[in-house]
Formats: sequence, structure tokens, C-alpha cells
Amino acid sequence: MNPTSPTTSPLPPAFAGHGHVTFLGAGPGDPGLLTLRAVEALAGADVLIAEPEVLEVVRGHARAGVSTPELTVVDEASTTAGVPVLRDAANLVMEAARGGRRVVRAVTGDPGLDGNAGAEMLVCAAEGIPFEVVPGVATAVGVPAYAGVPLRDAQGTDVRFVDARTADERCWTEVGASDGTVVVSTSLDSVAAAAGELVAAGRKPDTPLTVTIGGTTTRQRTWNATLGTIAQVFKQGKVLPSPEGHRPVIAVVGERSAPAQRDQLSWFESKPLFGWRVLVPRTKEQAASLSDQLRSYGAVPHEVPTIAVEPPRTPQQMERAVKGLVTGRYEWIAFTSVNAVKAVREKFEEYGLDARAFAGIKVAAVGEQTAAALVDFGVKPDLVPSGEQSAAGLLEDWPPYDPVFDPIDRVFLPRADIATETLVAGLIELGWEVDDVTAYRTVRASPPPADTREAIKGGGFDAVLFTSSSTVRNLVGIAGKPHNVTVIACIGPATAKTAEEHGLRVDVLSPEPSVHKLAEALADFGLRRREAALEAGDPVTRPSERRPGARRRRTT
Repeated sequence: MNPTSPTTSPLPPAFAGHGHVTFLGAGPGDPGLLTLRAVEALAGADVLIAEPEVLEVVRGHARAGVSTPELTVVDEASTTAGVPVLRDAANLVMEAARGGRRVVRAVTGDPGLDGNAGAEMLVCAAEGIPFEVVPGVATAVGVPAYAGVPLRDAQGTDVRFVDARTADERCWTEVGASDGTVVVSTSLDSVAAAAGELVAAGRKPDTPLTVTIGGTTTRQRTWNATLGTIAQVFKQGKVLPSPEGHRPVIAVVGERSAPAQRDQLSWFESKPLFGWRVLVPRTKEQAASLSDQLRSYGAVPHEVPTIAVEPPRTPQQMERAVKGLVTGRYEWIAFTSVNAVKAVREKFEEYGLDARAFAGIKVAAVGEQTAAALVDFGVKPDLVPSGEQSAAGLLEDWPPYDPVFDPIDRVFLPRADIATETLVAGLIELGWEVDDVTAYRTVRASPPPADTREAIKGGGFDAVLFTSSSTVRNLVGIAGKPHNVTVIACIGPATAKTAEEHGLRVDVLSPEPSVHKLAEALADFGLRRREAALEAGDPVTRPSERRPGARRRRTT
């Protein structure tokens, strides 16, 4: 029996018609750190009031149409200092709750460590508004975990948490006299001052220190130093002065956060594509699973549609074929793309049909992605290539027509307006009749925004994945040629040849014609590149960070 949460049950009848507030911890920044209860609460919210830093983290779990009123700040001084104080959160919360709405108030980290959230809870209690608290991963705990810095060891180290913005002299004196681990919440340009306070309070200047910015996100970066050298490390590394000096950081001080230990435990920043901006030039529908895989390698995928999908110019042929499915005209239907599945599904919905219309018809899918789209539709394909995921691979496994076992000799092939002679000819050779029907048209997408085009041409992307020759031609056509520092990864020899014809150097070639194998191959490339830098004693950098003098020439 699965345990159930006492907070997931409906509100008691006495609360019916009254508003309700959920104070929710959104964690340090990684959307994957939201709790199951947080996701449930967000799905039921009428109003979502979130700090700007976590709005994107939580908004994706809220229902369509949820109200998201914007928070404002107290004054210009607080904005300039980079620590805006949210002034109207309590008013927004109470206004929505008094109106009988379910409110989610989302804060960074954990609500119990957020002073504003605590004050807002007191206001709710004073007015009799029911509320609950959904804890989140505290920033001061989550960020060191992602930086590879354990706060305690087997000896049970004492751990102290300090907010440098509010710490007084007594606080610094107490943590300075301690030999435990100190976790300091501060800003990038105030780290050296906090280190000075600890040294003045008694900590040795050679005490190890780690400083992490952008913790738990792919913008995370960690520096190793000591209390006495951190200012010099920032100066030599040109970290400061910086316009980002106001950004929050977590500094961990103590012998057990030594750099030598972190080198072994830095699991997050050592991912093979950590921080890489990877261009995914595919249709929006096809890019999602590939982008998720790239994120698992630490990359930051940027989806740029290069192909737009439109209905056929003359829909009558498609309409006749779908009606033929229902009346028993076909023995097989063969899907050669996710878009073909989508086109047939849309026609089904137009006619009030569902997956049951496939009863008695054998279904083939050209590959795993197409098969997954069919399963999502409620159809389990009878045939998926056991080898190469292509028209040729499909033909390898396709059975010849047998008049004894096959009552019907006809195959429905919904496809793009781009011809599929290989598959059609192969099926005819196997004895089948083929209705080769245009289910959708592919056209070149509109150009991406100007900043994306500039990043493509100016070396702002670390890698680009080309999944077909058409994505090469279309991307170059709508956005220009990727810069010569950008790693070019191609799904197969034909795509690589097209890339080279456009003057691109192909760095990565997928061992199989699969988008997931392509992503794996890019991750292997990134891992080898990282290991080579470490072995040579060089800093690990992304391709886009290469100095102009170190760039390889690309032949045109």
C-alpha cells in the first residue's frame, strides 16, 4: 500500500468557499528539486505569486490560465543594490485569498528560511485565512550539494548558517570562534568582506573556502580558495569587478570543504556538456525529448525551428485515405515520421475517431520516436525496424505480401510532400500496392530572433545538432552559418556531407541514425574534451569561450 500525504486530502467542509494559501519552497533554481507536493499544489492554484527568480521554475506546473500578478519592489535603492525587497506580496496574497481563491506563494529555497514568507503567514493567521507550508530545498543546503561540498562528515561536523547581509558583530565572533563548517549566504562582490570578517573573528587565513554562483542551474560556477586568498583569486580570474557582482552566492568555509575533496565530489559541474549552449534546429514537437536528454548531460538546449509543418494544399486525398482505414481498404499503415502520426491523429479527431479505428490494421513505425508518438495516441506498432531506423531499415523487416495470410494487399503511407521513392519502390517489390498520400507539407520556418541569429554567426553557441540535410540547409538559410568555434554534430554521413558542402567542419558523427545516439556522441565528445583539458592542466572551457587566436580555420 502506497503511503499518502495528509496534505493532499480535500479541505474540510468548514473551509468551503474560503480562500487558501500555500507557502511553497521552490528550491535553489533547479526545477527538478520541486517536491511532489509542490507540483500538486501548483496544479490546483488559481493564483500564483512567485518571486521573479523562481517564476519560471514553478509556472510550468501551474494550470493554463492561472493568474500570475507581478511583484514590485520597495524603492530604487533596493533595486540598485540587487536585493529587491518585495513590497506587495502580502497585499496580493490577502486580496486573492479574501476572494475565495487558492493561492500559491512561491519563494526561493524554503519558506521557513524566508523572512517575508513568515510575516505573510502571520497576516493569514491574523485574518483567519487557512494556509499550509510546502517546504523546499534550502538554498544554503542545495547549492553546496550541487557544488560537491558535503557540509558534514562521519565525525558530525558542526554546521553554522550565516546571512552576511544581516549578520552582526556577535554573529561573526561566534562563527569565527567555531571550528565547524560555516555556510555564508552573500553576494559575489561581498565574499571577500565576509572572509575578512571571519579572519578578524579568529578563523585562520588558510581555511579552505568554496564560492558558488548560479547554484543548481547550468550557470553554476564554483571557485576554490582560502579565506586569505579569495580576493586575489577573483582578481586574477577577472571575476570582479563585474556587473554581476550583486548576484547571490553560497560560500562554504571549513577544512572539510577542501578543494581536494571537491575535485572528487563535483558531480554536477563535471557533466560532459555542462553549461554548453546547444542549438537544436528541429520542429518544436520533435525537439522536446532531445532537449531533455541534452539537459541530463548538463547542456542548455536552445530550440530553433527550421521546418514548419503545414496541411497539404489539396486535403481530399488524405480524407479519402482516412475513410479507407475505417472501411477496411488497408492491411498496413506505415508512419515515417512523428509529423505523419500527428497529421493522421488530427484527421481522426476532425472526424470524431480515435485509436480504435486502427483495429484489424497492422501499423509500422520507422523508428523509436515515431513509435512513441503512436503509443501516445493509444496505438502499439506491430513493426519497428530492428536495425537502422530508416526507410531502408523498415524494408529489411517488412514481410512480403502473401495472398494466403494477407486478405488485403494495400498499404497506406501518409508522408510529407517530400518524396519517399525508396520505401514505395521497396513495398511494391515485396508485392504490396501502396497509396502514397501527402499528409503534410514541410516548409522553411521563419528566421529566429535577431539575438539568436547573432549568437549563431558570432560563436555564442557551443554546439549545433543537425538531424538531417534539410536542417543544415534551412538553418543556414534562415539564420546564417554557425561560427567556426561551434562544434558541429551530424546524425549521419549524408547530413555531414551537406554540412561540409556549406563550409562547416563536422566534429561529431553519430554512430547510428538516431537523435539520441547523436546526443550521446556529442556528450562523448564533450567528455573527451574535458578530460584532455584536465590532463594538460588547462582550465575546462566551453567551445564558445575559446580565444580568437586559438580558433581553427574552417575551409569553405
